[in-house]
Amino acid sequence: MSTDLSIIHLLLNASLVVQLVLLLLIAVSFLSWMIIYIKTGVLRQARTEAEQFERRFWGGGELGELYRQLSARKDKLQGMEAIFETGFREFVNLRKQAGIERAAIMEGVQRAMRVILNREYEKLETHLSFLATIGSTSPYVGLFGTVWGVMNSFRALGSVQQASIASVAPGISEALIATAIGLFAAIPAVIAYNRFSNNMERLMGRYDIFMEEFSSILHRQAHG
Repeated sequence: MSTDLSIIHLLLNASLVVQLVLLLLIAVSFLSWMIIYIKTGVLRQARTEAEQFERRFWGGGELGELYRQLSARKDKLQGMEAIFETGFREFVNLRKQAGIERAAIMEGVQRAMRVILNREYEKLETHLSFLATIGSTSPYVGLFGTVWGVMNSFRALGSVQQASIASVAPGISEALIATAIGLFAAIPAVIAYNRFSNNMERLMGRYDIFMEEFSSILHRQAHG
């Protein structure tokens, strides 16, 4: 009995529909773990780079020199560095234009930085919707496999003259495995989605605060 109800035996002898459901759930679980691993590194790097740039920005150095250093590797900038480089470049270019009002300068700077901020948000948000989809649909996919396994068990029960636990146990067991794997795929995805969303919102709030502080500094320079 223990051999017949082993997980490997149940998976190999499950119906085709249940096997397909299990393969689908295992595949999306693998993909979700890959995304979790990659996303963890991306957010950790973004947070570290933000902390390093803030130390440089508030370290008392000249903003013009910091801008020149960042402009040398413009294509590799992201996060606060990209926001600062874009805002300062727009500020310098607008100040060179004759007859432009200071309010128009600051409006152009803030608009340029807001574009970069939105791009950074879209970059950090990549694949989060996939995790949300896995977290919300995997239990139902597993439930479909469960229902199918139970149906097969009752069909098998109807074709025998003497009903027993042994005749329905394999089908019920494979059905419960589908439910378990569905939850195994969904729970980490939901936890990761909530954690990443929270970390991303905190990081974007940090970017937004920096934009406001940087705008205040440029505003004083524009009136200097």
